Amino acid sequence: MKKSVLLGAMTVAGLAAGAAGAATLDDVKARGTLNCGVTTGLTGFAAPDANGVWDGFDVGVCRAVAAAVLGDPMAVEFVPTTGQTRFTALASGEIDMLARNTTWTFSRDVDLKFEFVGVNYYDGQGFMVPRDLGVSSAKDLDGATVCIQTGTTTELNLADYFRSNNISYEPVPIETNAEAQQQYLAGACDVYTTDASGLAATRATFEAPGDHVLLPEIVSKEPLGPLVRHGDNEWGDIVRWTLNALVTAEELNVTSANIEELSAGTNNPEINRLLGTEGELGAMLGLDADWAKNAIMAGGNYGELFEKNIGENTPIGLARGLNAQWTEGGLIYSPPFR
Repeated sequence: MKKSVLLGAMTVAGLAAGAAGAATLDDVKARGTLNCGVTTGLTGFAAPDANGVWDGFDVGVCRAVAAAVLGDPMAVEFVPTTGQTRFTALASGEIDMLARNTTWTFSRDVDLKFEFVGVNYYDGQGFMVPRDLGVSSAKDLDGATVCIQTGTTTELNLADYFRSNNISYEPVPIETNAEAQQQYLAGACDVYTTDASGLAATRATFEAPGDHVLLPEIVSKEPLGPLVRHGDNEWGDIVRWTLNALVTAEELNVTSANIEELSAGTNNPEINRLLGTEGELGAMLGLDADWAKNAIMAGGNYGELFEKNIGENTPIGLARGLNAQWTEGGLIYSPPFR
């Protein structure tokens, strides 16, 4: 098992080394579309609608990057990936970036040769059980069958948590969230465990969400965010600062409603630099002066994307919590635009 994992890591690292020499920005511009890796379907984060148009919180990051680079938020080819296929897709160059509820870890950053450009959702692993199971704590799950996505940090965290609490479980391995949902609702497992945000998103799609309980334990740190390949720092800068632009726009109260007015010029130098009416930040990235304006207009600032897709007024109902701006006691924070 350890040998196969090591070989898999070496393969991904080798692919990344081979693809890293390419200038991704040139490729995206020549192609006229951004190839963005997403999940196979997670309501609120990334899922196609009835017409096949992708939408969601992670999708919003992809569209913002496409708008910044190509001036068109719809110029995105979405590539669904599983926990097992996502890293090979990025390393091989099949996708230009991955925006797929993926946890920033040491080995993914260093060993697999990826570059996480920031965090767009601070999360932690939780547990969902049927209400009629009568369980109020994860520590009551001794002997439970647990649906778990393979190739994820969730799989490792589960083993660590049960071992440290001296309780046992029987894993039910699954590939996708849709498969996990099907197996869980069919009673093939007592418990479904993944990032707490993913559990909330999955429960929101159930016919009777109230029949299912999210247990209080959060057993890990899961900083989720977009990533690119090592070795193309210019492309990494573009994706990183596009995400930062969405965060800064919320902090400075630049919204989809007032951005046109503000882009005519303001008394706030940072807003002016952000929107390209002062300075040369776009040129430093190899982009147009209004790159950040285009990114923000694609779906709104960070807060607008959050509230529209996963916020408390959506069926998913996530509070901002750790994902509030730093000025509101959260961890969402961007370096300055100067």
